[in-house]
Amino acid sequence: MTAPMLPGERPTFRTLAPAPLLTAVLAGLAVAGAVSVAPRSQRLAVACAAGAGALLLCAAVAAAAHAYQTARVTRRRLEAVTLDAGRLLQERARLSTELDRERVQLTEELTHERARLTAELTQERARLTSEFAQERLRLTTSFAEERSRLTEESTLERARLTAENKQLAEQARRDSHERAAALSATANAAGRMQALATGMLADLRAMEERHSDEDVLADLLHLDHRTAQAGRLADSVAVLTGARSGRRWARPIAMESILRGAMGRISGYQRVRTHSTSDAAVAGHAAEGVMHALAELLDNAANFSPPTAEVHVYVEEVPAGVIVSVEDSGLVMGDIQLRRAERAVSGDSAELGGLTGTRLGLAVVGRLARKYGLKVSYRPSARGGTGVLMLVPQDILVPQDTPAAPQEVVALPEPPAAPLNENPEPEAAPEPLVPGQLRVSYASARAGSDLDPDPVPTHESPDRDALSDVLSEVLAESRPEAPGDLPEGLPKRRRGQALAAAERSRARAEATAAVSRPAPTADDTLARAARFNSFRQAVRGAMTEQLPPVPESGPKTTEQPMPVRESGPDTTEQPMPVRESSATPTGKLPPPVWESGPKTSEQPAPVPESEPERSEHATSLTHPHAEGNPTS
Repeated sequence: MTAPMLPGERPTFRTLAPAPLLTAVLAGLAVAGAVSVAPRSQRLAVACAAGAGALLLCAAVAAAAHAYQTARVTRRRLEAVTLDAGRLLQERARLSTELDRERVQLTEELTHERARLTAELTQERARLTSEFAQERLRLTTSFAEERSRLTEESTLERARLTAENKQLAEQARRDSHERAAALSATANAAGRMQALATGMLADLRAMEERHSDEDVLADLLHLDHRTAQAGRLADSVAVLTGARSGRRWARPIAMESILRGAMGRISGYQRVRTHSTSDAAVAGHAAEGVMHALAELLDNAANFSPPTAEVHVYVEEVPAGVIVSVEDSGLVMGDIQLRRAERAVSGDSAELGGLTGTRLGLAVVGRLARKYGLKVSYRPSARGGTGVLMLVPQDILVPQDTPAAPQEVVALPEPPAAPLNENPEPEAAPEPLVPGQLRVSYASARAGSDLDPDPVPTHESPDRDALSDVLSEVLAESRPEAPGDLPEGLPKRRRGQALAAAERSRARAEATAAVSRPAPTADDTLARAARFNSFRQAVRGAMTEQLPPVPESGPKTTEQPMPVRESGPDTTEQPMPVRESSATPTGKLPPPVWESGPKTSEQPAPVPESEPERSEHATSLTHPHAEGNPTS
C-alpha cells in the first residue's frame, strides 16, 4: 500500500484537460461531417450514434491522460524514496560508527569515575566511622549522666507526689466526713423541723377545736397553712439529704385526696382547679412521695403564672398507671431551661453540686421520681404556658376500695361519756358538754393510730361517735404486749404509746376542768354554733371567689364567744411530745377528718387545713436517734 499523494503531486485539471478537449473537438468535427454526408432521413440516427462514440472516445482519452500523469508522478516519488533510503542508510552507518566511539569513551570514563568514587567512599566511611564512635561515646556518657539525674529527680518528685497524694487523700477523707456530717446535720435539722411542724400542726388543730371566734379561727387557719408550707420545705431538705421525706400511710390514699393534699402545701392553692374522676389510689408507702412531688409541680406552676391565672390539674387512667397533668398559662420555658428541668426531674444525678440553692423543687421531684418510679415530662400547654405530665406507675397503685385489715377496738375505760346523738346533722350545733363528760381532742384521739384519713379535711367539728371509736382503737393499740409473747421476755414498745399517754393525761385534765366549771347553757351553744356556721360559709365563699385564704369576718354579734376551755386548767396541760427535743418515742399525728360529707373536685379544697401529717418524720418519730433527737 503506497502512501497518499501530496496535494502538489496529484494530476490537476489543467494538465488533464488539453487531451480530452482536443479529442472532443476532433470528434465533433467528424460527427458533423458524417451527419452532413448522410441522407436526410438517417441524420438523426447517425448523429446520435456518432455523438455517443465521440463521448466514449473523449472519456477514454481523459482516462488515459489521467493514468499517464499518475504513472509519471508515481515514478518520481519512487525515485525520491529510493534516494531517501540511500541517504538514511549512509546516515545510519555514520551514527553507528560515532556511537561505537562514544561508547568506548564513556566506558573508560565510567571506569575512572568508579575508581575515584570508591576511593572517596572508603575515606568517607572511615571518617564517619571514627566520628560516630566518638559521638556514641559522648552520647553514652551524657545519657548515663542524664539518666542518673532524672532518676534522682524522679525519686524526689515521686516522694513529693506521694506525700501530696497522701495529703489529698486525707483531705478527701476529711471532706467526705465533713460532707457526711453536713448531710447528717442537715437531715437531723430537717427531721427536727419536721417534728416541730408536726407538733405545731397538732397544736393548731387542737386550738381550732377549742376556739370559736371567727377572727381567731381565721388566724389559726393562716398559721396552719404557713406551717404546712414550712413542713414541705423541711421535707424537701430531707429528700435532698437522702432522709425520709414524710410519713408512711397504713392504707392506700385516694387520688382525689392526693391532689387535695398537694394543694394544701402551696401558697397559691386557691388558683388550682382539679379535674379528676379517677378511682385509683396510691399505696400507703408511696402516697407521701407522690403528694410531695405533685405539690412541687403545682407550686412551680402557680409561681410562674400570672396571679389571676388558674392552674388546672387533670387525672387520667392509662394502662401504664395514672397520668397527672398540670397545665398553666404562665411563662413558656426556653430550650435550655426545658432541658435543664427535664434533666432535674429525671433523677439521673443524685449529687447536690448542681443545686442553685434557690430552686430545689425540681431536684426534689427528681429524687422522688427515682425512688418511686415516677416519670415526669414537659410539653407546651394548650393554655399558653407549660404542661407537666407525671406518670404514677401501676406498681404503687391499688384499687381505692381495697378493704383494710380489721383492728381490735376496746372501749374507753374512764371516764364514761354522756349519751350522744346517733344521727348528728352536718350543720347542726354541737351538743353542750355536761359535767363529767370526757372531752377528747382530735389530735389525742388519733395520736397513736396509723390509719389513713382524708389528707385534706375541712374545718368542722369532728363527729363524737367517730372520735370515741378512734380513741378506743388508740387505747387498744397502745396496750403493751405480754412479755411471754416476745423473745426472751423483752417488752415491746408500741408505736405512738407515749403520745397517746400524754394525750390521755391532757384529756383527763380537760375533763377535770370541764367538771369544775358550770355547763354552758343552750343559748350560748346555739350562739357559738351560729357564729361558727357563718364563719365557715364566709370561708367557702372566699374560696369560690378566689380571695386570699383569710376571709373577712362574718356577721358580728353582740355576744362574746364563750371559750371552750378556761385558762386555769390549760396551765397544767402536758406539752406535746413531738415538740420536745428528747428522744421520747412518739406516735404519728395524722390530720383530722373534720367533715364527714363527700368531697368533690368542684369545691376548692380549703388547703390551709388540708395537710396530711406533715412528713415521713411522723413515722420515724418512733425510732429515737442515736443522739436523742428524732431524725428522718
